[in-house]
Amino acid sequence: MAALSFTHNHQPSDNRRGGSHNHRHGPIVEEIEGLIKVFNDGCVERPPIVPTVSATVHPSAKVTAFDIKLSNDTWARAYIPDAAAFSPSVTLPLLVYFHGGGFCVGSAAWSCYHDFLTDLAVTARCVIVSVNYRLAPEHRLPAAYDDGVNVVSWLMKQGSNGGYSWVSKCDLSNLFLAGDSAGANIAYQVALKITNTSKNLKGVILIHPFFGGEARTFSEKQQQSKSSALTLSASDTYWRLALPRGASRDHPWCNPPVSSSARLPTTMVFMAEFDILKDRNMEMCKVMRSHGKRVEGIIHGGVGHAFHILDKSSVSRDRIHDMMYRLRNFIHP
Repeated sequence: MAALSFTHNHQPSDNRRGGSHNHRHGPIVEEIEGLIKVFNDGCVERPPIVPTVSATVHPSAKVTAFDIKLSNDTWARAYIPDAAAFSPSVTLPLLVYFHGGGFCVGSAAWSCYHDFLTDLAVTARCVIVSVNYRLAPEHRLPAAYDDGVNVVSWLMKQGSNGGYSWVSKCDLSNLFLAGDSAGANIAYQVALKITNTSKNLKGVILIHPFFGGEARTFSEKQQQSKSSALTLSASDTYWRLALPRGASRDHPWCNPPVSSSARLPTTMVFMAEFDILKDRNMEMCKVMRSHGKRVEGIIHGGVGHAFHILDKSSVSRDRIHDMMYRLRNFIHP
């Protein structure tokens, strides 16, 4: 990773290419309506479907947030609960979080992630570093995995060489990786890459992890619920855009071999009743348990994929409350 710099006022880009003159780019070759268009000449357009926000938080939030510029392509947003920010002797576990979006859309500056992680940092009593990794198709996998590994390595290095003062608020011996949807896939792959070299990794938290395969599961073949954000068509498109060109959905980054999950540390997997990924996620938990791994699997009823950031209903609010407290108990056993 290139030399890193620190700023409280980094303005994240909107990760868009192309412009309003779409006819200049030729026909659309891939599209997920409202989220991404890929044109014949390689230009990519991402409509601003979710507002992006600065790291500012209301004083009542009891958390300090700021952005960290990592390179020209990557940055992260840190959330430090006041309990650690203003208490010199207090350190908290470090949770590195990866946002979702099929590897192709999304941002650590999206308002839905900013709000969720602000609350989570306080509720779960941990320092959170939310990674804004490179997106496909401009940067196909393994770019996002590499960015994740680099951020974790940088954080560990800051702790060992007395880098930025805010890192001293992190208990780096209690490292957790987490993410939702494609971000959970990234957390999974980053964990595999560092598990043999880092004794600090204590657990992995996978929220509606985005995996796939050429063979369809029952929940993937079922009628899509209106209360779930991910459709099978969108899922297939994301994989076509994110995997190496020509790869099928049985590529190990999409459909990991059984043996890989045996290398993970203690894992928590959140699933949603109406998510097309539910059956695939349940099978992953079963496989991990068969390899002697400690896995806590939770299915939230009445909600769909990524409900914790996309669904504002009262049912969702109850499930989010439950999710956050389960996360806290997992991080602080």
